[in-house]
Order: sequence, then C-alpha cells, then structure tokens
Amino acid sequence: MYQPPSLLEKWSQENNELVNKCKQQEAGGGAVSQDHRQSSLRWCSSEFHKLLRKIQGIPPHVDHSQLELAVVYNTCVCFTAQSQFSEAELLLKEATERVLQVTGNNADTSDPLVLWRAGLKSAGNTALHPHVLYLLCLQWALWLAKCQLENIGELQEQMSSLCEIVCDGVGDGSPSEAKGRLSKSPLLVMEPKRLTELLQICTSIAQGAEKLNEGRSSEALSDLQAASALPATRALVAYTHLLSGSCLAHMNRPQMALQCYKKALETDSRCVCALYRSMLIYRQLGNTQAEIQALRLLHSTLMLPPATEPVLGGIQPLSPSLLLSSQSLSRLLSVPSALSVLYSLALKCVLSGRVTEGVEHYLDLLAALHSEDQHAVDAEVSVLPRMPELYLEAGTALLFTRRPADCMAFCNEVISTTLELVPEKVVLEEPEEGIGGDARGLSVEGEDKVAMLLWAAAAYLVQGHCHAHLKDWKQAVTHYTRCINLLVKVHLKNRDFQPQIPAADVNVKHGKDLCTLQRMKGLSLAWRGISFTQMDQLREALRDLQLSLQAFPDYTGAGLWCGEVLWRLGRKHEAAACWEKTWSLTTQTSVERYLILW
Repeated sequence: MYQPPSLLEKWSQENNELVNKCKQQEAGGGAVSQDHRQSSLRWCSSEFHKLLRKIQGIPPHVDHSQLELAVVYNTCVCFTAQSQFSEAELLLKEATERVLQVTGNNADTSDPLVLWRAGLKSAGNTALHPHVLYLLCLQWALWLAKCQLENIGELQEQMSSLCEIVCDGVGDGSPSEAKGRLSKSPLLVMEPKRLTELLQICTSIAQGAEKLNEGRSSEALSDLQAASALPATRALVAYTHLLSGSCLAHMNRPQMALQCYKKALETDSRCVCALYRSMLIYRQLGNTQAEIQALRLLHSTLMLPPATEPVLGGIQPLSPSLLLSSQSLSRLLSVPSALSVLYSLALKCVLSGRVTEGVEHYLDLLAALHSEDQHAVDAEVSVLPRMPELYLEAGTALLFTRRPADCMAFCNEVISTTLELVPEKVVLEEPEEGIGGDARGLSVEGEDKVAMLLWAAAAYLVQGHCHAHLKDWKQAVTHYTRCINLLVKVHLKNRDFQPQIPAADVNVKHGKDLCTLQRMKGLSLAWRGISFTQMDQLREALRDLQLSLQAFPDYTGAGLWCGEVLWRLGRKHEAAACWEKTWSLTTQTSVERYLILW
C-alpha cells in the first residue's frame, strides 16, 4: 500500500531528530554520570520503539522499508547498549521477516542462521541490501555480547563480505554518484563502519581467548597477530598483544611472551594486565628483582584514578566492554586488587632480603586497611590474609630490621584482639574416613577458635624473639611460656590420630591446623630451651629442647642446641650422637643456616 510522501518525510524527520538528540546526549562524555547515560538510552530506545510501531502499523512496502530498517537499527543499538539483548533480537527477527515479505519470499523457519541467509539473499540486488547488512552488524554484536561465537563462525562468509562492503564505504554515503540519494537517507545513531571495525577486533580478541582456553595456542597466536593490525583503539590493540603473550607463555616461550607484554604496555600504558602477566613470567623465571619491580609498577598503576574507556572518533553507544564479556577472556584479563598486589610486594621484599622496603609496604598496607574509605577497602579485604596475620607478618618484618619495640607493639595489638576470644579448651576432631585431602575435619566455628588461639600464641612467640634479641632472657622465657600455655589448650578428640609433620617443601592441607600447632610447639619449646641455656639453667634447657624434638623431630635448630647443652653437661657421647643424628636429617646448607640463625 503506497503511503503519501508527506507521512514518510514526517517519520524520517522524527527519526533524524531523535538521532541528533541521542548524539547530543552521548557527546557529554565523561561530564555525565553512568546513571544519566543509561537514563538517556532508555528514553531514546523508548522513542525509537514508538516510532517503529507507527511505521510497522502499515503493511511492509518497499517505499518505506529503508526507513523502517533504519529505525530498527537505531532501536536495536539502544537496546543492545542497555544489555536488552532479547528485545533487540526480537526486533531483528521481525525486520528480517518483513524484508522477506517485501521481496516476495517466505519465512518458514525460526532458525536465525537460516533466516539471515535468506534475508541477505533476497535483498542482495535491491536498495535494502545495505540496511540489511547494517542489521546483520547488530546481530553480530548481539552474538558477540552473548558469547555465541559458534553462530558468528557459521556466518563467517557473510561476515567477511559485510566487512568489505561496509568498511569500503558502499552504502554509507561515500560514492559520489549516490550522494544526492543518500543525503535524504535516515540518520543512524552509530556509524555502521565504526561498528564493523569494533566488531572485527573484538571478535578476534574473544575468539583468541576461547582458542587459548581450549589449548589451541598456536592457532590463536596467528589470529591475534593479524588482528593487531586492524583499526581500533589503543586499548583494544593492546589486548591483542597481551593475548599473544599469553599464547606464547602457554607455548613455554617466556621471553617472547615478555616482548608481547612490553608491546602491549607501549601501545596502552594503562594495560595493567600486561604488567601482571609480566610479573608472573618473572616469578616463573626466578627473577626476583624484576618481579618486585613489576609488582611496584603494577601497584602504582592500580592506584591511579580510573580512565574513561577510549573510543574511536568520539562517544559511541556500544562499548568494547559490552562485547568482551566471555569468561575465558575475563580470566585472562583479571588482575588482583591494589591491596592484594601491595601485600604480595611486601611479602616478596621480606622473603628476598629487602626487609626494610618490605616493612614500609606492610605499613602502607595496614594504613590503607584502616583508612577512611572503608567501603572500598572492604571489597578487597576478602582476598587478603586476615588482620591478625598481617600484623604478625609486619611485626616479624620489623624484628628483622632490628625494631623490637615496634614489633612488640604489633604483637600486643594481636593479643588484645584475640586473647579474650580464645576458649579454655579447643578440640580438633579427627577427619572422618573417606574425606578428601583438602578436608580439615573442622567446622567453621572450630576453625575460627583454632585461628584465634594460633594468632595469640604466635604473637607471644614473636614477642619472645624480641626479648631474646634484646638479650632479656628472663622475659623471653616468660613469653615463650605464655605461648606454650595457649598451645596446650588444644586437644585431639581421637588420640590415635598422630599427624606426620610435612617437610618444608610439601604443602599438605589435610590436618593443616594440627601441623601448624606441632611446629609452633617445637619452636616455642626450643627457643625457651635456648633462653634457659643463656641463663645457665641447663637442665631446664635440656628438658625443653628434648620436648621440642618430640613435637617437631625435623627441627634442626633444636637438635643442634640439644647437643650443645649435653656437651656442656659433660654428656659428650650423647652430644655427639645428637649432633650426628641432626646432621643426618638435613643438608650442610641447612645446618649452616641454623648455625648462623642461632
């Protein structure tokens, strides 16, 4: 049914006015809040949808189908930008069916792939062809946003043709002979060429992440390297280099992976994931100094204010983050929080001998955890050790830097917050038959009780070390005794369960609390014995050192000092036997380390 030109012109003018209003609102960029932007998108999609229903209120006809498809495009862009994927797909399906009606074809299928092939074929030599291609761009965007990459692969030939046609400017106003006709074409809220370029690189990134996740690293690497030459924002090009580095890392080529991560950072200095992945490579290679440097840079970058998402040629309704939402990619792009990185930096510095630097990082971490911005902190605390553990680690690091007074202050903080919560008796239950290796045989409440006890005991143990450092042996004995008195509050429900103390290089989660308890008993008894030795109370010293070896047989320091006490008591044969046994349990390097420690 033929409609008067005045009605078409009115609808076209209404569409163009809506497009201009949408672009004006989007042009606010960072000056408007996300809530305001979403509100604007809801208004635009509502108005476009109302206009579309007016146009679709009459039977489909070739004279107004171009306008109808343009309004469908605009409406679907707004729906997609709000993640209203179902609404957008329904409109695209209805539009494709109306195209088939206009061209005299039937739509006897509900399969979207078959429907699109039929729609593209029927509109192939008509004026509707560019507009159908634009709608296919949106279907591509929807499949990408919903991580339905298999559908994109099924229409790979059509997608390639679409990219050539749209990106070469056919149908978007560039051919000079079509300028007069296209000057009257309805406006679009997002240029199809820009959308197609965005879809190309985002699809390459998403497909590369999936292939990498499936173990097809070599194939993914080839595709990602080709994608790095596509027109796109610096952030997206950096992603291609980043994923290329991940492919090379999986292929056991760490040095080449580092080069790709470097290229990603050169492309986009805010690509924090490249810094994080570089740090992991340095850790794998055992390059501690480079690892610390990468951790420092990563933390500094994470502390910068968030940057607005860059786009090509101004603000666009559809952002890369909307299209890149697959779990595979999210895992590859995940980065620890700033506080978690700061903790890793502090711990790594201490363990690598840069203790003074590590102490400063611990103090910064604790200051951040006590900052006024508690809401932001709470979101990150879950990935960190609990507060008493952080205080104990920081206190121990302070002791290493010969600051025993500060260390004792940190330990006092732990004791003041945990000691009152320690019950008079703690029972560790034997794990039941058939429980896996990660089970610990404790309820959550029981775990908390044991944790409180161990933290308080550890605080007393470290305070004992502080007094030993100051050569105040009497106070050292007092604090080691307080540690021991807490540890003996723990009882086993089944006395037949005797855990084996794992070697230092073995990580055993089963019975972890019990193993920690035995280690702490061994340490506290040994150090109290050493303190007694310094006070010439040799019999008390021998008793504690022997009890220490019973609790923790592999503790070399206790064995060495036990031999020393036996020798000073005149029991030289026993001393020699004790030393010989100790030497048989460890390497020369370990013995030297303990001799230096004592």
